[in-house]
Amino acid sequence: MSSSTRDEVLRHLQRVGHLQPALHKQTHAPAPDEINHELYRAYTRPVHDVGGEYDVPIEYEEKEEEVWELNTFATCECLAWRGVWNAEERRRRQNVDVGQTAYLGLPYYGRWLITAARILVDKQYVTLTELVNKIDEVKSRNEQSTAR
Repeated sequence: MSSSTRDEVLRHLQRVGHLQPALHKQTHAPAPDEINHELYRAYTRPVHDVGGEYDVPIEYEEKEEEVWELNTFATCECLAWRGVWNAEERRRRQNVDVGQTAYLGLPYYGRWLITAARILVDKQYVTLTELVNKIDEVKSRNEQSTAR
């Protein structure tokens, strides 16, 4: 793999990071004649679509799922069984709609949790206030149990 290929990947990630920053920066949309191939690719290619991209080899490791991961999976499956969402909606929301920062920064089941929370609020199963209050309640309960 040549360094120019790595440079191309880095430029692409920087371009996409500029289009989907963690904190939104006001920008002006480019005129059609200002969109070159590199910018077009950054606009149209979601962050999770890395098929055919060059990268360094990684070591694959088997790991046991943690309790929170198993609970997340079970909760999300129950939401699907109850008709809150379907698999395609979940995949789209957790892989494409989260943006580059969340996609690369959260663990796999962390994206499931964020997606579940967003869909429950967006579809008005719970209000954002109810969700925040429940999170605070669970944090408080967890802090009390670990203090013992």
